[in-house]
Amino acid sequence: MNIRSLTRGDGVVIGAAVLLFIASFLDIYSLNGYSGAPNAWDTLDTGMGIYMGGVIAAALIVVNRILPQPRKVAGLDLGVVGAAFTVLVAWIMFWALVDVPDGVEAGAGLILGFIAALVLAAAAVATPLLPALKGALLPAPGPAAPQPYGAQPPGGYGYPGAGAPQPGQPYPGQPQPTAPFNAGQPQPQPGQPGPAASDFSPFWFAVPVPRPLFAEDGSQAPIAELAPGTWYLAVEQRGPALVAQTQDGRRGVLQDTSGIQRG
Repeated sequence: MNIRSLTRGDGVVIGAAVLLFIASFLDIYSLNGYSGAPNAWDTLDTGMGIYMGGVIAAALIVVNRILPQPRKVAGLDLGVVGAAFTVLVAWIMFWALVDVPDGVEAGAGLILGFIAALVLAAAAVATPLLPALKGALLPAPGPAAPQPYGAQPPGGYGYPGAGAPQPGQPYPGQPQPTAPFNAGQPQPQPGQPGPAASDFSPFWFAVPVPRPLFAEDGSQAPIAELAPGTWYLAVEQRGPALVAQTQDGRRGVLQDTSGIQRG
């Protein structure tokens, strides 16, 4: 699991779920002159079915995001199932707020719960659509600081300091520009051969936002998703695209190389 793959939209989802959980302990209805109004946990259908249903839906969205690959249950993506549940919870809360029984008023638990459910559903649906919400929630760590003479760099696959650098590979801690990978490089014209393989040297890089990794055979089915905050190894260049290798050894084509950070 990689928590650095969480987006700003996931942060809104988490915050709204916490607010919804707090609202479940507040009074659903209020009546002047009376105390001890019920909250969501006085009936399991309201507490577990509605309020906790929204919290569980948020958990499905977040867990699906931090997993190396999206998980499916009965052929359904967990993130999609979670987003659908958030919309359903917001719909039920709306009508519960509209159809308050006669003689009572909506309490803090119902009002706050509806606001939280509405924000939760909006964030779940809008995150894949709005660039502002697709940005990384946690910034990617910079390359390792230069080590004192004779000190060993930190190990571990997936980080620029892992192992000895190959010839032509950036040394751990060496600052690199964050401009797009292919900026300033001449692009091959139709009918002209691309850059020679000998002109390319493997290097570590990180992506600014989650990006799909496609199969090398040219199919458009993603085989993995590169997450911000993790270093990947570029092993080959194919025009403006890169052939990248993940931590578990899978290789694929990263078609969008704009804004990547070299390690």
